[in-house]
Amino acid sequence: MMNQDSMKQTVIGIYNDRNKAIEAEQALIRSGFQKETVDISRGNTGQAESSGSSKHKGFFASLFGSDDEVQSYSAAADRGTVVTVHATSRNEAERAAVILDKFGSIEIGDSRQNSRAGAGSASGYTQEATGDMSIPVIEENMQVGKRDVETGSTRIRSRIIERPVEEHLRLREEHVTVDRHPVNRPASEADLNAFKDTTIEAHEHAEVPIVKKEARVVEEVNIQKEVSEHDETIRGSVRKQDVDVDRIDADKDRNRK
Repeated sequence: MMNQDSMKQTVIGIYNDRNKAIEAEQALIRSGFQKETVDISRGNTGQAESSGSSKHKGFFASLFGSDDEVQSYSAAADRGTVVTVHATSRNEAERAAVILDKFGSIEIGDSRQNSRAGAGSASGYTQEATGDMSIPVIEENMQVGKRDVETGSTRIRSRIIERPVEEHLRLREEHVTVDRHPVNRPASEADLNAFKDTTIEAHEHAEVPIVKKEARVVEEVNIQKEVSEHDETIRGSVRKQDVDVDRIDADKDRNRK
């Protein structure tokens, strides 16, 4: 089994918009590709159709064994801008293809040109295989799950406040008064009985306010949560790698020479 990282590989991206091609070239260099390994070439912009020649035909003939592929890629390249990456490993080639796709390289059909700006996986790369090799076919799956996030809150605070209150009461008070006035009459038997040392005390009383506080529950605040459910459709996209196998007739190629 040959180490695929040692194979020479070429990655090609064709763009209808030259600015997109330049952006792709700059992105490749920013991602670590050497400037000398990235080529950008503008097509004939219509001159190829009028003259019947293609400036890219020889280049694509060295990459593809099929005349249909050579013709399709050459025609598309003559009308657009070609970004070529000379990769040194399979991993590097796949990374370059992803970057070229990101900037909208056009898609080329197997036997005819089917240009479509912004195609998802249009950039192709060719490699010169000199031994056994395997091509992994990758397919993405989308997994959808749930997680709990906080979407808001309600704050309930309690505090104690004071307010002045008034109540009116009518209070009673007692006051002792002593009056003395002169008299002149004969002493009676009762007066004689009271004719001795005597002490009399008269007590005064008064009403005073009494304040008593009683705490009563006048309201209850209940905190509850209402739970509702709704259906939501999650949309996304997944990629799948398709592998096409074309049989090249070697006798047909020899007869063509």
